[in-house]
Amino acid sequence: MTKLFGTDGVRGTANIHPMTADMALRIGAAVGRYFRREKRGVHRVVIGKDTRLSGYMFENALTAGLTSTGMNVLLLGPVPTPAVGLLTRSMRADLGVMISASHNPASDNGIKFFGPDGFKLSDQVEQEIEALVAEGVEPSAPDQIGRAKRIDDSRFRYIERVKSSFPRQMRLDGLKVVIDCAHGAAYHVAPMALWELGANVIPVGVDPNGFNINDGCGSTQPQSAAEAVVANGADVGICLDGDADRVILIDQNGRIGDGDQFMALMAARWAEEERLAGKALVATVMSNLGLERFLNDRGVRLERTGVGDRYVVERMREGGFNLGGEQSGHIVMTDYATTGDGLMAGMQFLAEMVRSGKPASELLYQFDPVPQLLKNVRFSAGQTPLENAQVKAAIAQAGADLAQGGRLLIRKSGTEPLVRVMAEHEDAALMERAVDSVVEAVGRVVSTI
Repeated sequence: MTKLFGTDGVRGTANIHPMTADMALRIGAAVGRYFRREKRGVHRVVIGKDTRLSGYMFENALTAGLTSTGMNVLLLGPVPTPAVGLLTRSMRADLGVMISASHNPASDNGIKFFGPDGFKLSDQVEQEIEALVAEGVEPSAPDQIGRAKRIDDSRFRYIERVKSSFPRQMRLDGLKVVIDCAHGAAYHVAPMALWELGANVIPVGVDPNGFNINDGCGSTQPQSAAEAVVANGADVGICLDGDADRVILIDQNGRIGDGDQFMALMAARWAEEERLAGKALVATVMSNLGLERFLNDRGVRLERTGVGDRYVVERMREGGFNLGGEQSGHIVMTDYATTGDGLMAGMQFLAEMVRSGKPASELLYQFDPVPQLLKNVRFSAGQTPLENAQVKAAIAQAGADLAQGGRLLIRKSGTEPLVRVMAEHEDAALMERAVDSVVEAVGRVVSTI
């Protein structure tokens, strides 16, 4: 059996291996067997999902697998991924499951898991679950089969938790906010939470139909939200992705800022208030060199990890840090949540706007980014282009060319069959030549294998 878990759970095209109903059934049984504690009287798992049509299929298949091993299933319905992490812990569940492919198109889907502490599973646990999937598990005795029921108040529990992270005695009265929910999991909770705090809310992407999640909207395509900000004279725009674990912000002029700029703002602010644990920010290798230089000038250390918010969280937990994230908009604040939470991060930005009295445009651009270029090369199953001698030589030469004042990063995507070639350098022409030389070398190898 091929490896199931990527950088963020199991993911793929719906009804194509590994994202089939049969595999979801087997995964549900395996993970249920793994987390069922024999000495406990109650074995509980919570399942959330986004708004993809295939979510119904996977919800039912996972429920069948889990209940066959004696787990009682609580179905949350459409909720953000961070809500699953929160409710897994607060409802004393053995396991949390989120059915979502995040920012991917509606034809894709995925399955993410949270342990009883509300954090995503480690690589080791995922490997052990994969082994159980391959081996198969014995179902429970007939009188030990689990039950399943829907929970009606999951969205309201999450809304209250998000609001509790907002500074006490502070309100959003008079602030006009565009909130783009990408027709995804936060289509109800995000506008409601902002409205209850006093904001004048202009919702975008809040009409899911099973097929339109992330389609021309959300954090990966924020242009429509930017247009809505300008057209409505809004103070700020908040763009979430399909499962609302990442955020992209937009200022009052329609200009878009990424996760690096937000992390720069929060790290500097928290360091000034002496609440930045370890005086460090945890980010991935994809974060811009400009962020690192900005932090260094303020005595804040940048801790880099591999790509994926789970690796950011693992490093945060290891080092006792409380702020981290990704350039793509995953923002992790462990004082408030166990995983990236786009809505919570957006609300922290709004709180800074209220506290400082400054417009979004003054807060969202903390540093000048070093020019950065990312290109992808697709390869077929079974191909290993990065092991080719010609590709290795091209990478070595490009790295040497960028060594002074820049950097080169080559990696395989954890969710798609892509080689990602990223470079940064003040000399944009030199950077582009270096990236293209690697892309061409990989392309030649892929086309001839």
